[in-house]
Amino acid sequence: MLRALEWLVLGIGSAAAIVYGVRRHRPARIGPWLLLAGAIVASTAGDVLTALNRPGIADVCFYAMVALIAWSLLRLTRIGAILVDRARLIDLLAFACSTLLVVWVFVIGDAGQIGEVSGAFVIGALLLLAVVARLLVAVGRNLSAVLLVIGAVGVLVSDIVQPLWPGRLSETGFVVLYLAWGAAALHPSMVRLTEPAAPRPSPWRGRWAALLGISVATPPVVLMIEAIHGTVGDGVVIAVAGAITLLLAITRLTDSVTLNGQALMRERALRQASAALVAAADTPAVEEAVRAAIAQLMPPDAVRSTVFAVDDGQLTLEAAPGPEAGPPHRSWWIEDSDRDYATLVCPLRLEPLAVARPSGGALIVVGRRDTLTATRDTLEVLAGQAALALDRISLVEAVGRRDSDLYLRAVIRNSADIMVVIDEDQRIRYASPSLRELLGVDDLPPLATLDDLVHPDDRVQLRQAFRGSGDGVVFCSLVRPDDSQVLVEVTYRDLRADRLVQGFVVTMRNFTRGREPDQQPPHRDKLDELPARVNRRSARHKFRF
Repeated sequence: MLRALEWLVLGIGSAAAIVYGVRRHRPARIGPWLLLAGAIVASTAGDVLTALNRPGIADVCFYAMVALIAWSLLRLTRIGAILVDRARLIDLLAFACSTLLVVWVFVIGDAGQIGEVSGAFVIGALLLLAVVARLLVAVGRNLSAVLLVIGAVGVLVSDIVQPLWPGRLSETGFVVLYLAWGAAALHPSMVRLTEPAAPRPSPWRGRWAALLGISVATPPVVLMIEAIHGTVGDGVVIAVAGAITLLLAITRLTDSVTLNGQALMRERALRQASAALVAAADTPAVEEAVRAAIAQLMPPDAVRSTVFAVDDGQLTLEAAPGPEAGPPHRSWWIEDSDRDYATLVCPLRLEPLAVARPSGGALIVVGRRDTLTATRDTLEVLAGQAALALDRISLVEAVGRRDSDLYLRAVIRNSADIMVVIDEDQRIRYASPSLRELLGVDDLPPLATLDDLVHPDDRVQLRQAFRGSGDGVVFCSLVRPDDSQVLVEVTYRDLRADRLVQGFVVTMRNFTRGREPDQQPPHRDKLDELPARVNRRSARHKFRF
């Protein structure tokens, strides 16, 4: 009775440790760990019943433990978990199952035991050890995976040693199982075992297909050999082994079909998005094509929000990798308070074409972490295609503005009218030759702004005028290289919304030189708008109008 209480305390403590570790660390998938806790409970029940001399019911509990562990590891190795491509694992398990069938039939025999050792328990422990060892190889340096392997080794050793030398020392392996698996769930590295990972389907190799074929063909061959010798004494074992290998083969084919279907879906969505982006003529059309592609790539319930920002100024995220992180990243993660969800940021920036659209921008998708992980590469390609479309639109608009400026220059080259086209930041994009003649310069400085040409006293009102929207008139003075001033009337039109202009068109009229006969003086209601320093000039200049 005391031994039963010891197993009960040890098993319930291990299961409670797993549940506590799941609640504390909140892995991406809690199902596999809860199934492991259920397996621990089933094993505890079997150990307690064994201590109470009820071996028949105890064996049922141990078989339930094996089933729960198998289910847990199947959930742990599903597509999208740490074992992204589980094809090799399935091939090895099928081969191990067929090999153990041969050992059972031709070595163990009808007794089902080698001496006092139960072949069924040893076979189950070997399969368990193979799966957790494959998990350790896939995840690399991970303490939780190492502890899972230690627990599986302990079970295998005790299954072999305990029937031969019964006692507390031979049952140490079962104690190691409880302690190691409980500690595996308590360590923070357990989170990585269920983290989603991008699919990496391996290329087809003939030797693995041959291995799977041999595994599936082994049960019928064993059955045929027994039938040739006269009697079939292991029909149930052969049927079970055949069903397991067939189930593994079907799972293998299902995974291949699923991966192929997902690849075709992504390819079709990207192809349709590429066609829509090539036909897009403006930014709203690009955004519509990107959102339509995301709707095809990801289920609606897996996406919380999608942001398509064409300018870094529209972004409020500060989680971009710094310059010390190396070359520019194609995407990066932003953690969410809910571990099941995350934010994926794909920048809309292509280094060779950064000059065409230096404002940057990003495609930001908030959704389930596993879905985003599976489609991360596709979203990066989609963001790159959107960036190409935006760069193409920017270049086409730049060429259109250049042609428009060349046309304007050719039309008004010999005109006395002063016309200037400035960008939103007041940089002069085009100025008619008459402006250079008025200022007495051969050419304007590179990247000159309108502020650089006007008197300092007039810059404030000029900035206020261009900061608003709409058309208007401003009176100001232009400063020549010899510090002389020219009083001009600036009439501007706001054409920033025009696709070809995207700026202000400014017309200047000179008031300093003598007026022509048909030239009208400024209206009296606009006299207050003249520069303030006009009032500080001589009386003759002040009242000449």
